[in-house]
Amino acid sequence: MLRRLGAIVASTLLTTVPKSFSKQTAFYKMSTSAYSIVERGSPYSLDYRVFLRGPNGFISPFHDIPLYADKEQRIFNMVVEIPRWTNAKMEINKEERLNPIKQDVKKEKPRYVDNCFPHHGYIWNYGALPQTWEDPNHIDSNTQAKGDNDPIDVCEIGFKVHAQGSVVQVKVLGCFALIDEGETDWKILAIDVTDPLAKQLNDLSDIEQHLPGFLHASREWFKVYKIPQGKPANQFAFNGEPKNRDFALNIIDETHRYWTALMSQQGQAADISTHNTTVTGSATKIEQEDAQAIVDQAPPLGPAQPIPVEVDRWHYIRL
Repeated sequence: MLRRLGAIVASTLLTTVPKSFSKQTAFYKMSTSAYSIVERGSPYSLDYRVFLRGPNGFISPFHDIPLYADKEQRIFNMVVEIPRWTNAKMEINKEERLNPIKQDVKKEKPRYVDNCFPHHGYIWNYGALPQTWEDPNHIDSNTQAKGDNDPIDVCEIGFKVHAQGSVVQVKVLGCFALIDEGETDWKILAIDVTDPLAKQLNDLSDIEQHLPGFLHASREWFKVYKIPQGKPANQFAFNGEPKNRDFALNIIDETHRYWTALMSQQGQAADISTHNTTVTGSATKIEQEDAQAIVDQAPPLGPAQPIPVEVDRWHYIRL
């Protein structure tokens, strides 16, 4: 079982550039290495926060990282919240200034997802596309349900286990339309552009050809993962069938427009902090001195707290 054993340093550079990569791949890796993390508090505790730094200082992973790594090629930046095989439910915090990554809370305790046999933790690198927003004031015409008030979720399906807080360049392949407690919750399927299979995976059909069973496993995971907590199985639009790349790209474009409206104060979201350090024309843009003060207010990095033993338990689901 993969568990985080605690951080050694407070600020960690996330990637390097292997010499064997092509020039284009090396460019994406260099773009990724422009970002690093600064940890505060104790991992697996309520005060743990992961702040992100860009080339010029602290940033919001929600607002400051560009959606596109390469707009012409339709390559996106993904912020990794949860490394594959892990259980801690980490997420970009919408409410706090600079939107650090933190562990979700349930019943005043750090939240973990259950292991629904045969899946252990998250079966992808899980995260979000920056500069997107699923508007809760909008009823989606495809799902007839409102948005879930979050940046759009991404499941990265390559072979690498990416570190929490990594910024990874991904190619979009398709999506699922999850209906989570009555809200539209798009799940974008994507692959790291440096993955050995990236050139062969260009659309939804390629996933089934090269990774047989993966789409079924992904749908099953989302359907059952809340059942051990006494909740019903999640539902999907389109009878659970995933949609192709072009459909997913249209959804991303739409959620980017909603984010743009949010930042221009045309969108309505009283519970979202739009503070940022780079967005031109934003009324909530702050200076690096203010950003540093926000980070300094968080407690220093401490030892990781024990993970509850029940997190390793298998749950056998009969639908």
